[in-house]
Amino acid sequence: MHTNRLAQEKSPYLLQHAHNPVDWYPWGEEAFETARLANKPIFLSIGYATCHWCHVMERESFENEEIAALMNRDYVAIKVDREERPDVDRIYMTFVQSTTGSGGWPMSVWLTPELQPFFGGTYFPPENRWGHPGFGSILTQIAQAWASDRRKIEESARHVVEQLKKQVEVAPTRAGAAFDAATMESAFSIFRRTFDSRLGGFGGAPKFPRVSVHHFLLRYYARTKNPEALDMVLLTLREMARGGMHDQLGGGFHRYSVDDHWFVPHFEKMLYDQAQIAVSCLEAFQATGDRQYADTARRIFDYVLRDMTDAGGGFYSAEDADSVITPEHPGLKGEGAFYIWSIEEIHALVSQPAAGWFCYRYGVREGSNVESDPHGEFTGKNILYQAHTVEDTARHFSQPPGEVQTELDRASGLLMAARATRVRPLLDDKILTAWNGLMISAFAKGGAVLDDARYADAARRASEFIISHLYDAPSGRLLRRYRERDAAIPGFLDDYAMFVQGLLDLYEAQFDRRHLELAVRLTEKQQELFEDTESGAFFSTAADDHRLVLRVKEDYDGAEPSGNSVAVMNLVRLARMTNRAGFRESAERTLAAFASRLAVAPVGIPQMLTACEWLLGEPREIILAGRRDSAGMRALLHELHTRFVPSRVVLLVDSLETQQALAAGIPSVAAMNPVEGSASAYVCRNYTCQLPVSEPAKFAELIQY
Repeated sequence: MHTNRLAQEKSPYLLQHAHNPVDWYPWGEEAFETARLANKPIFLSIGYATCHWCHVMERESFENEEIAALMNRDYVAIKVDREERPDVDRIYMTFVQSTTGSGGWPMSVWLTPELQPFFGGTYFPPENRWGHPGFGSILTQIAQAWASDRRKIEESARHVVEQLKKQVEVAPTRAGAAFDAATMESAFSIFRRTFDSRLGGFGGAPKFPRVSVHHFLLRYYARTKNPEALDMVLLTLREMARGGMHDQLGGGFHRYSVDDHWFVPHFEKMLYDQAQIAVSCLEAFQATGDRQYADTARRIFDYVLRDMTDAGGGFYSAEDADSVITPEHPGLKGEGAFYIWSIEEIHALVSQPAAGWFCYRYGVREGSNVESDPHGEFTGKNILYQAHTVEDTARHFSQPPGEVQTELDRASGLLMAARATRVRPLLDDKILTAWNGLMISAFAKGGAVLDDARYADAARRASEFIISHLYDAPSGRLLRRYRERDAAIPGFLDDYAMFVQGLLDLYEAQFDRRHLELAVRLTEKQQELFEDTESGAFFSTAADDHRLVLRVKEDYDGAEPSGNSVAVMNLVRLARMTNRAGFRESAERTLAAFASRLAVAPVGIPQMLTACEWLLGEPREIILAGRRDSAGMRALLHELHTRFVPSRVVLLVDSLETQQALAAGIPSVAAMNPVEGSASAYVCRNYTCQLPVSEPAKFAELIQY
């Protein structure tokens, strides 16, 4: 068996390639020095552990002895986990998208020994196929070109990098306010035009849950009271929950739907999706009081607690789409094999009439319920989806709805137990600071909104895990990744911004002042490491990594929100919570740097639009005075957490020490005490406060828009 340098790594993705015949190097100085000394180009392959086409290219090419021999002879081959090194991925994805018009993973890029790109693409088949050039022939042609025209290639690569630097530059380009209400109207109009009014979501297939769009629309609705914005989010969440993209048995959501019905998913499950969709469901519940959204959030939380949580409290990254089809053939894997069912399997596990009710409810048919199956992955199998409601099922079979629900729950339990005996998909069990920050936010809000101590405790434990394992107190710096007792890789902007967001949401849910104080310190460190104080905004990487050919200020809010968008929201919140001018000025500089994008392409940055909506929404400062565990305080918090009030910050004064600490930033807090011994709320705008109230109904009136 072959073994290469990746065997010493911690990344599950890199370890998947540790026994390829390719002489892989991890990203680092050893590989770079080897390329320089040998005058060889670098072949850089970037992917992640749960990437389907990454697995395909590995089987077809990287396990192929002949192709591996070409790679080893002519190149220094480097393998990168994009989730560990989003900085490297971001740079070379910018190149691939600029030169080919598209991008994706696996990403394949050829570099000079100085790490400058000169050719790239995504998946390449081993031979010429489907209109794609074969990987083997590309390797041969590039090696020949390098041997005959190396200086020309290097000159071209240097020119490409200079052009990319200009392309990614972000700086103020116009005077005046960075945004106004018209900016929000423009964004809303574009989302309305692209909205699928029948099935939810924006645009056609494939459909991705781009949840930052929901966050913007809900805040736009809170400010304008335009019901269309709310309705777009609610329909999308309902249809997503009905479809096969939602794991109907185990909870949680798969990565995306290949069709426009949210029916046939790409079956991988990502932590960042669970976090963001859960928050969207919680906010929909707050805005409507409709418990179906709360129930969907609970199913996400329960899934993450059951299958994605480390014993120490941190959250794992992902579960693969592919899984073993039958235990007798462990090398044979199929897309979604863990999740799909034949009607015969269901009838063998569930007795009649419940089996019939279950199949009707979840759309199970003889043969398969997947009509378009070009690769034959669902032959004889069914994807569970909510074909009919429980009420419809009860009417169809002339049975009481309560009895039908009981039997459906029992059948689901039987299928879950049977599913647990199957070979699970690969678990990517690395713990990433940024993604944990998103999940801490979700669990903190879930604990408060749903009044569930399990979720509150999960948020608290995860924050302590990050603080204990991925935060270096003496330097004040975060690390990116933890796995198997190894913490490594200096944190990026995303790690700081998303963990700070988690700490702020945790503070506003549980009021442990340590979380607020750490959020302040980490934001100050973020400014020191990443901020461009001259041109505004934040670079994704610190200035001390000189091996990177670009420093990028990322702004696109896609499957994950960008670090800049999250950072702006943190800064405007912290400016209100601490009254520090430095935070406010940093937020203003960042928004000014992105003013042209806000004006021309606001739909690309919906998470940043939420910060704009926050500022337009006349933010409230809510100071609660009294003991956290008193009945009066619990009643006030219930009113706060059950209402959608996005433009606000919340502080708790529960001791003289806390009062003095908060008053150092906001002097008026020194006079904010419980009224006549009862827990009281001070609701302020721009630090001008209403008279304190202790009655929950009056408090609700003051915080509503």
